[in-house]
Amino acid sequence: MTVWDALVGQSDVVEQLQRAVAAAHETDPGPEMTHAWLITGPPGSGRSMAAVAFATALVCPDGGCGTCRACRDVASGVHSDVTIVRPEGVIFGVDQTRGLVGRVGVLPSRGDWNVIVIEDADRLNEHADNALLKSLEEPPSRGVWVLCAPSPDDLLPTIRSRCRVIRLRTPPIPEVADFLVRVAGVDPALASYAARAAQGHVGRARALALDEGERVRHQEILRFPQRLGSVAACLTAAADVVAAARLRVADVADPMDADDLAQLLRNYGEGGTGAGSAKVRAGAAVKEQEKGQRNRRRRLLRDELDRVLLDLLGLYRDLLVLLADQDASLINEELRSEIDRMAANVDMVGALRRIDALGRARALLAADGNEDLVFERLALELQRPQVR
Repeated sequence: MTVWDALVGQSDVVEQLQRAVAAAHETDPGPEMTHAWLITGPPGSGRSMAAVAFATALVCPDGGCGTCRACRDVASGVHSDVTIVRPEGVIFGVDQTRGLVGRVGVLPSRGDWNVIVIEDADRLNEHADNALLKSLEEPPSRGVWVLCAPSPDDLLPTIRSRCRVIRLRTPPIPEVADFLVRVAGVDPALASYAARAAQGHVGRARALALDEGERVRHQEILRFPQRLGSVAACLTAAADVVAAARLRVADVADPMDADDLAQLLRNYGEGGTGAGSAKVRAGAAVKEQEKGQRNRRRRLLRDELDRVLLDLLGLYRDLLVLLADQDASLINEELRSEIDRMAANVDMVGALRRIDALGRARALLAADGNEDLVFERLALELQRPQVR
């Protein structure tokens, strides 16, 4: 299995990147290869997978075979010529970016290229953008930047104009289902359900296919509109959704926070015999780390709640489709009878207004709006969409 096999429904992109890799391994790389790339696409399209596959192929002697030592080292995060950065907070700052700029200028130690991958490059703040821009304007001879963002518009025009843009698409649902059967050994019926419910989002589909708890949570989210009776019920339902999301974030973030603190204290002599405790000596660093951890939690919570909104968008898209055509195929085919009952009480205008309300909620979350207020407003708008 090569590094390209994980990219579902992106054959044109794979061919383009493979041509770039072939050129990169030539003594004099031609125009197919360049020093800066921007990989864009909707959630679940595989931006990060494409970036990592490309980086791996650039340092693999066989163009991304997936089995050699170089490929294995990139996958385990220990290849000296590949740096993969996954911004943990809402913002990625200038200090971290300057460190990467210094690193990309170092000559590769094992192969032909030194590759820096930045996932979620849209999280770079203004100062970080400026630090990155200088490196893009004066590229090192053997350094390659691979940036990922939802769309080119999420980066400064001066940055995207210096990158070759690769656009991914949402993978077709049948191809996602086939991938789950082929690679993960999922039952075809379950794979079809997971691919539809995830709306083509490969990572989400895999989670739904392999984790029964994830499927239960998905069904609970789709029951959200049934809870929107009175105003009090709307507020309770909104609070429950946000509280459940916070618990899920805590399950992920608490162990990460504990590991971060333990590593920091070891760096400051935890377990040694010096005067004073490591925590006292690391006081300022602990505070800075806690700030980063809070930012990470905010990002995780925002991403978790955005997945809730995408699930609800799929439900109301089904409602709209059913109102237009009773025989149309649905994302949530298993809930057809329930969506039929919803259609008896909602017309197309009402369905469109609810879809608009979900779009506004996503925009507010992306703008770092208060999660509780966003979902309280959303619940009331889904109950009575004519009220703004």
